[in-house]
Amino acid sequence: MDDALALILALKSPAVRVRAITAVTGNLPADRTAANALRILDLMGRKDIPVARGPLVPLDGDYPADPFSHGSDGLAESHLPESAQPLDERDAARLIVDTVDAHAGDITIAALGPLTNVALALELDPGLPAKVAELVIVGGSFGTTPYAWSQATGDNPVSEWNVYVDPEAAHRVFHAGFRLTAAGLDIATHPGVNFRDGDLAALRRAGTPESELALRVVDYVHGRGYQSYCSLIDSVAIATVLDPTLAETEPLHCDVERRGELTRGMTVVERRAHHGRTDLPRIDVMRGLDFPRFLDLVTEALGAPAA
Repeated sequence: MDDALALILALKSPAVRVRAITAVTGNLPADRTAANALRILDLMGRKDIPVARGPLVPLDGDYPADPFSHGSDGLAESHLPESAQPLDERDAARLIVDTVDAHAGDITIAALGPLTNVALALELDPGLPAKVAELVIVGGSFGTTPYAWSQATGDNPVSEWNVYVDPEAAHRVFHAGFRLTAAGLDIATHPGVNFRDGDLAALRRAGTPESELALRVVDYVHGRGYQSYCSLIDSVAIATVLDPTLAETEPLHCDVERRGELTRGMTVVERRAHHGRTDLPRIDVMRGLDFPRFLDLVTEALGAPAA
């Protein structure tokens, strides 16, 4: 459901052109997330964007159950009509490689779920990172705010769901050489991401299909005892693609734990003052966000008439 609102944000922005969408197994299996991507494109009147499906299981074959329900339909019980649009004939990895090749040097990948599809695209083309301007992910927990731990979303005390689902894929992507920016739990679940009362009032006045979907998602998460940031986690990544000045980042040496019983999926940051390892991948981690401008951007986009 937060992926849906992030996709809508990208589709409605004049700052980017969405070239392709791939569906990954994350909160739901990839066949269901692919169907939901098509539903969102129908909602937005967009039939020009290819959607491809990734594998139904992570790279190691172990797909954990998500303790956080997104509703029986994965879209906060919105029950949008099933799309008649077909999926692309290519699988997700091939669609990524083909799309990047067609726009090399002028394309950003926004990875809003586990990194399975990106890791498989790297198998097809190890040179992919040199062709991509930036890879922005929703993933990880880096310790730049207390929410890195208090909002842990995998099945252990220190993990974040997207990395936890497929730590092997995250490990490969972190080591691949992308210019990589991560929106981790530190910022994506910060209370500053919560819709303000004025934002919700503006969405009610707007009455667009996408603002009504956003209000349904907020009502759903509130009804389950969660805060409304749950509806906007993935929008943090998209918003910072649209306007990089929104985010403050910090370069960190970081790697992914793939096997630990208590630490599977942990993004381990090297912070030692002495004798620290410098061989770990270096990525840019969001440590701050201009929350008022972020919420203004999202609210205005969701409430604006479709172009």
